Amino acid sequence: MISPESIRQAIQAAPFELDNTGETPLPGTLYIPQAHRKALARDAVLVIGGRGVGKSFWTAALSDASLRQLIGAQLPELTQTTIHVGHAAKSSIQTYPDRDTFKALLGLGHNPSAVWRAVVVRWLAGLTHAPVPEGSWNETVDWAEQNPEKVAHLAETANQKLAADNQFGLILFDALDRTSHDWDTMNRIVRDLLQLSLWLRGFSQIRAKVFLRPDQMERTVTSFVDASKITATSVDLTWEEQDLHAMLWQRLINAPGKHGECLRSILPEWILIPTVTPKKQGRTWFFSHNLASNDFLLRDWFEALAGDKMGKDARRGVPYVWSVSHLADGHGRTSPRSFLAAILGAAEDSSRYSDYPLALHYESLKRGIQKASKIRVEQVAEDDPWVPAAMQPLRGMNVPCEEEAVIRTWQAAFPQGPGSIPSDHLPPQHAESWDGVRKDLERLGIFVTRKDQRLDMPDLYRVGFGLGRKGGVKPRT
Repeated sequence: MISPESIRQAIQAAPFELDNTGETPLPGTLYIPQAHRKALARDAVLVIGGRGVGKSFWTAALSDASLRQLIGAQLPELTQTTIHVGHAAKSSIQTYPDRDTFKALLGLGHNPSAVWRAVVVRWLAGLTHAPVPEGSWNETVDWAEQNPEKVAHLAETANQKLAADNQFGLILFDALDRTSHDWDTMNRIVRDLLQLSLWLRGFSQIRAKVFLRPDQMERTVTSFVDASKITATSVDLTWEEQDLHAMLWQRLINAPGKHGECLRSILPEWILIPTVTPKKQGRTWFFSHNLASNDFLLRDWFEALAGDKMGKDARRGVPYVWSVSHLADGHGRTSPRSFLAAILGAAEDSSRYSDYPLALHYESLKRGIQKASKIRVEQVAEDDPWVPAAMQPLRGMNVPCEEEAVIRTWQAAFPQGPGSIPSDHLPPQHAESWDGVRKDLERLGIFVTRKDQRLDMPDLYRVGFGLGRKGGVKPRT
């Protein structure tokens, strides 16, 4: 009989990887939801996803040859695909310009389209061993602008070489919010990149894949001829409840050493379908069966860890559902990063209940929500530093509340108007009015407008930003 404490320690040792800024993921963290298979396919040019749903994870995973082979077990076309990163969160100045370099190039009079074409030129030159100037990005951009015929020839030569080698070329673009501090400039940068992606679609063996946040999909970024040919390929990175639980177990069975043995050894006690038994490939364990299609099995497994009640009776909810629903943003979507943070936090906190017969205590699951919310708020501060600045004056308020109460609080805190909300990155996208700021927060999934027009907040953000709710999970103090 394995003790609950041993299971808690094993959970804490599992490869959760709560953030990805370009590092190569561990093989044991690979889980591909059904919705993501379409996103990873070569012809899906535009991939939309919020914070923590996998944009940077998949960029890093796809760019690694060994991981690409593992992914190819479900998407065979990727085993014959050469992948290059054209922009990402991780700096790589030889491969693509960073924000300051991008700004300098625009300051010299170059259009964003010319900069992106230069990025593609360096990639294609590497494939074909063609000589192009690479002493600086300005040199490459100048060459690409002055030699359009040579650029076209380079692209055709690369396409022919890929076809002869029975290969496909795919260039990935991620973290585009880091290209500028200004919304209008970033919108131009994104629009020109999508136009470049349209150009690449004219070649049989070459494609671009662009990862964008939902708030970057403003109408202006698709205001060019034939944009529909790109938007028609759009795929959303979404996670269903079953996918989150299946992803959790994929990581748990790959905990290192004795911890992995512990978590794998308790599975046979609950498995009802023999084909679900994990099998080892190299040093990594995988489930041979599609776990997400077995909701009843995933429920049983999670109940073995956390029980079937969020209290002494079932009125307060079921842990399997509660642990996902209370981490949803204002659009009703729960990210894997938040879910993993909550489970890890629950495992750490449950040690205080030494006599509890299960690994995860229901009160610790609630504190896990607090930890996940804290992490989410910290990550929002990295991407949109104006958000915590705007939320700070609201700390201590209860939701739902009247919109007028929120706006009055903002007006008192920022008497010079929405434009005075401090930010060292992108400001509010619609800072022309307080209603515009409210709408920006709604687009980010932080605010929700209820049917009675009162403003509400999902626990994922409410707890971390220090707002209250009658009967809800308490804010962090």
